[in-house]
Amino acid sequence: MSLRDFALPDLGEGLTESELVSWEVQVGDTVELNQILAEVETAKALVQLPSPFAGVVRSLLADPGDSVRVGSVIVSIETDDGDDSPPAADLEAADAVTAAVVDPEPVAAESVSEGVSESVSEGVAPAANRTAVLVGYGPKGETGELPRRRHRRTEWLASHQAAPVAARDAADSAYSGATDAFEQQSEVRSPITGVRRRMAEAMVQSAFTAPHASLTLTVDVTQSLELLDRLRQSPRLREHSMGILTLVAKACLVAIKHTPEINSRWDESAQEVVQFAHVNLGIAVATDRGLLVPNIRGADELSLPALADAMTALTASARESATTPHQLVDGTFTVTNVGVFGVDAGTPILPPGEAAILALGAIRRVPWEHDGEIELRSVVTLTLAFDHRLIDGRQGSEFLTTVGSILRDPAGVLALV
Repeated sequence: MSLRDFALPDLGEGLTESELVSWEVQVGDTVELNQILAEVETAKALVQLPSPFAGVVRSLLADPGDSVRVGSVIVSIETDDGDDSPPAADLEAADAVTAAVVDPEPVAAESVSEGVSESVSEGVAPAANRTAVLVGYGPKGETGELPRRRHRRTEWLASHQAAPVAARDAADSAYSGATDAFEQQSEVRSPITGVRRRMAEAMVQSAFTAPHASLTLTVDVTQSLELLDRLRQSPRLREHSMGILTLVAKACLVAIKHTPEINSRWDESAQEVVQFAHVNLGIAVATDRGLLVPNIRGADELSLPALADAMTALTASARESATTPHQLVDGTFTVTNVGVFGVDAGTPILPPGEAAILALGAIRRVPWEHDGEIELRSVVTLTLAFDHRLIDGRQGSEFLTTVGSILRDPAGVLALV
């Protein structure tokens, strides 16, 4: 009996550590060769780690959520084999570690003749097993360190000039095939379906049919935030979930009354501009299935509390996959909050059929001129992207500055609507 340690292998692409996602075994479990021990997540993919040994799990040396360095021991397995050097079967298991990205199956090792295998034991990496090249295991009895995957083949062969030609050729072939197979296995392909497919198609359609233009404005929203605090403390309004996006949406609805061109669409077949009588306000919602843009019909007729309730309900239904098809069509103007991701600003792509979309960035506390003095204020960047066939620079600027003026002093303006 012997206790064997299994260290986190080099999973390729120069990654130095991985996060342990879950254990598939427990202490005391009997495991077989190639049985999955754990799942780890790298910056590239989710990877399953098969056992290079058959035996009994004696200790687990990392917990789910831990960040583990390459080369750190993560599990100890008691085996029947007293030989501390990894046998050929162990190498095949380790081979699976380097290739076992979730879904693709490990590539089988190439086989060579018995004569070539014998010559390998004298100093040439085993041609019969590509893991010896990829992971760095040496053949049984070898004390030197084998070259890693990224070493040039010519440099490796030069270090083994004493090896027979047949062995060098076999090793060379195994190395080339192993490298190609590893590169293929390092890719994870996922079909684009459902919401993500529709989102991709819509974005391509919009990008290549509407001439996009954009404007940005950085606004002091300190008073908007103070107003929101007062509204949350009001007994009549505390049950309504109102945030900065609610105020921004309301400011846009007010500004559209002064710049109605924002709420329009281009009729390609008739070569006409169609201006809408009411605003169907789209709210961009990031979900596990992709980006959804459901809309609130007749949002321009809603009070601030009613708008807040409608936005809360719309966002919740989208994240619960309960959005109806009716809510996903006929939007006329959209707002999106990229600030929740810590982004200061971004230029969004128009939803097809809409003339404009406004992006809200992250709110930052920065030194700002206020009443002739410099003090810390809460500021945010607004970006208006629009279809230049429908909206020119003057109209876009008027709309954006109106929204900005409302957010700078919201109490007086919103009290009138």
